[in-house]
Amino acid sequence: MDLSVLKLDGSAKTPSIYFDADKGVVELKGRSIPENAIDFYRPLIDWLNKYSATPKSTTEVNVQLEYFNTSSSKCILDVFKKLEAIYRVNKGVVINWFYEEDDEDMLAAGEDYQSILKIPFKMVEITE
Repeated sequence: MDLSVLKLDGSAKTPSIYFDADKGVVELKGRSIPENAIDFYRPLIDWLNKYSATPKSTTEVNVQLEYFNTSSSKCILDVFKKLEAIYRVNKGVVINWFYEEDDEDMLAAGEDYQSILKIPFKMVEITE
């Protein structure tokens, strides 16, 4: 696979991104409140489109967001839908949804995604 690693450093408004095709790892961490969520998430969707042609037998997805806005939530759903398409062709995809112990909103957000998608989700509580 000639897909390289997609790595973006996080900022005050954007999450850090680490997508590694060879390892089958997809990670989003931090805050997602970009000025233009569609522009920010487009390279991620493009990468997943290419990755889905020859995905690993298992893709591990780690999502550890402390906050995201409404426009990001739609884009994150688009990312998950790309992963769901990979999952549907009998490839293993697991989404680890990390949330802080007291963050009911982030837990609920993960559960909302879980109810929409047909991919295994693991809710992972982070204790401080």
